[in-house]
Amino acid sequence: MRKQYHFRPSPNGFYAWDVDRLVTLSAPLAPQAVELDHIPELDEAYWFSAGDTPSCRNIAEHFKLMMAADFQYPIILCAEGRLMDGMHRVTKALAHGEQTILSVRFDQTPEPDFVDVQPDDLPY
Repeated sequence: MRKQYHFRPSPNGFYAWDVDRLVTLSAPLAPQAVELDHIPELDEAYWFSAGDTPSCRNIAEHFKLMMAADFQYPIILCAEGRLMDGMHRVTKALAHGEQTILSVRFDQTPEPDFVDVQPDDLPY
């Protein structure tokens, strides 16, 4: 799997979580179904909120990742129910007409791995 990070805005850049660490931390959590309508990121500029331009090429790259996404792995939600990993699985489920997707949800959101960073400054 390619190196991935989950980003949220911080005062001077972004908070960043290493998705590999999120997968490890969430492994003991029991998966449960969540309704796709309860995932607000579906109606946000999720992949393009960090300044990326949503060109047709960018969309096609995400489409390839979406089609390769594997439903056997649950998506990861923070304690507030926001998506931390799994948007390609979520969009694939939506495209296939699914109503729900398996998820795990932290009781307490883990601390970020990086604070006030830019996405291009992280190791990939």
